[in-house]
Formats: sequence, C-alpha cells, structure tokens
Amino acid sequence: MIKSRFKLATWALLLTTIVFACSKSPEPAGEDTTPTNSSNANRKALLENVADNIVLPAYASFKVKFDLMVAKSDAFSASPDATTLNEFREAWSAAYIEWQKVELFDFGPGQVYAIRSYFNIYPANVAGIEAGIASGAANLEVPASFSQQGFPALDYLLNGLAATDQTTLTFYTSAPDAAKRIAYLKKVTGHMNSVFSKSYGEWNTTFASTFKSKTSIDAGSSTSTMVNSFVLNYERFIRSGKIGIPSGALSGGVIGPEKVEAYYKKDLSLILAKTANQASIDFLNGKSVKTGMEGYSIKTYLNSLDAKDSKTGLSLSDNINQQLNTINQKLNNLPANLHNEIKTNNQTIVDVYNQMQSLIRLLKVDMTSAMSITITYTDNDGD
Repeated sequence: MIKSRFKLATWALLLTTIVFACSKSPEPAGEDTTPTNSSNANRKALLENVADNIVLPAYASFKVKFDLMVAKSDAFSASPDATTLNEFREAWSAAYIEWQKVELFDFGPGQVYAIRSYFNIYPANVAGIEAGIASGAANLEVPASFSQQGFPALDYLLNGLAATDQTTLTFYTSAPDAAKRIAYLKKVTGHMNSVFSKSYGEWNTTFASTFKSKTSIDAGSSTSTMVNSFVLNYERFIRSGKIGIPSGALSGGVIGPEKVEAYYKKDLSLILAKTANQASIDFLNGKSVKTGMEGYSIKTYLNSLDAKDSKTGLSLSDNINQQLNTINQKLNNLPANLHNEIKTNNQTIVDVYNQMQSLIRLLKVDMTSAMSITITYTDNDGD
C-alpha cells in the first residue's frame, strides 16, 4: 500500500512539474512581459517615446550638422583660405551646439563605442595634439588620446593657434608641418565620423527595438541604464565639467578658467551649457524632437508612482522641473564669456553650481529611489 501511494505521489508530482514547465516560456533578459503589470506598461511607453521621438530624431538632427562640419573640414583641408576656415568654424560651432542635445544618450551603442570620450573630453591636451601632429602617427583609438581629439581638439586647431586668421592659415599652408597638421585634422574628423556612424547605425537598425523590449527594472534594463546615463550626464558633465571644475567649486575654490568648454572660442561656452541644460529639461519631460509635444516621459512615470520630494513632500517631477528652470534663469543671467566671468566675477558661476548641486539630490536620490533604480556608476569628484 505504501509503495502504491508512493508511486501515485510520484506520478502526481511529475505531472504537476510537466504542466508547470509547459505553462512557462523563456523571456529575453531584462524583459518583463507581464500584461497586468501597470509599471511595466508605463515603462514600455516611456522607452518607446524616448527611442522613437527623442533619441533617433535627435541623432538625425545632429547628423545633419555633423555631416556639414565634416564636409567643411574636407573643403578647408583641400584649400585652406579665409573663406574655408570661417565656414569650417561656423559648421564646427553649429555641430558642437547640436552635440549638447545628444551627449546625454550615453547608453546602449553610445556607451559601447565610448562616443562621449571620443567627442568631448576637455580641456584639450595641446601637447599631445602637437606631438601627434609631429609624429604623423597619432593613435586616436586609445583612452590616452581622448583629450587629443573631438570637438575640443578642433577648437584648438581652428581657434587656438593664433590671434588672427592670417596667422592661423600659415599653420596650414606655409609652416614646415602644414601637411602633417592637415592630416591630423582629417584624422580627427574621420575618427569622429567612424565612431558616430557605428553608434547611430546600431540605433537605426537593431538597438531601438532591443531598447524598447527591455521593460524590467533590473540593473541591465533599458530604464536603469537610461536613468543612470541621464543622472551621470547632469552630475559629471554638466554640473562638474561645465561649471564646477572651472569655477573651483570642486577644488577648494581654486579656479580653472582654462578648463571651460570651448576654451578657445570663449563666447561659445555659455551657449553649450544652456543648450545642455535645456536638453535635460526636454528629456525629462519627453519632448518630441519632431513635434515639440510632450510624450510619455520620466516625469509622467514619476507622476504615475506619485513620487514626492523627500524634503518638501511636494510633487517630485514638479520640483525637478522647477529646479532645472531656476538653473536656466541663472545661466541666462551670465555673460557669454564664461572664461572671463570666472576670472572677474566667479561667485555668479559658483551660484549656478550650487543650484545644480541641489538638483543632483532630487535626481540621484529621490528620483532613482522612487523608480527603484540603483545608481551603477561611481561618483569620483569627492562631493
């Protein structure tokens, strides 16, 4: 009897296991397909809006400006004169401004191909650039070369060689190393074009679909990597890079005006900072690059969670937006030349930094906590 019951129990267990196994199907890593999970549905809407209405059209807009810059670079390299120099400069400025709108997409292919590192590490390493020109064999693939290429290197090569256009042109026409300098210039723009083409190409082919499918909330999910990238970009590359480091706010008050972005084109630094801050506002609110209308966004998602500011108890998304707009107002009150402002009236720059620092608490602590996102990057600037 015991033996018979044992057999029956065994068969029942086996049958249950088979039925249970058949009822489940494997899911791709990072994907949550539970149809009744409203948070999952909200994240899907968020990812779809980010991919289709923000990232892809923003990259497309940048490509237009970037392609023009490369074309003007080629024209200047073929015939360096006052006209081609100024056209190259104008295209460089326009592409650099447009870059501020896509730099925060440092997730997925952008992170894989280290596009930010190749495009915008500043201040430019002038000694390294000149050594690369002299050798004729610069390797722009290694991390040590990050500050010897990209927009900052072009800033030096276009705007930092001499005080006048006529003297600048001699570096590309009659100087003993003129041919090597042109070759280096072409190597920089060519490498930028290669890196961008790979990143944008993946977004346009396979990655957008992959990105939209990973609707879970774990560390490898699209929501997690996107939010980490958004917070990191604001903390390290807007707050610290554009404002905190040059103003001395992160170095015990020791100012570094030579560390501003676009150091050699000194009336461009503020435009870049304002553009980057506005890009963060637009991204937070899901503003479509194509229509200007707001879609499902981080703000919408926070509201669906009824997320509150941990200090005030008020709407977290409202407080984040209010703080970003306060920063916008502070930036709008600054003169165009940040380099000169740091040297003559630095407290106004420090005031902007302090407002940005208040925003970091809202983004990095309250927002990520409300969304159940773990910060996966390391903050290394000691604050």
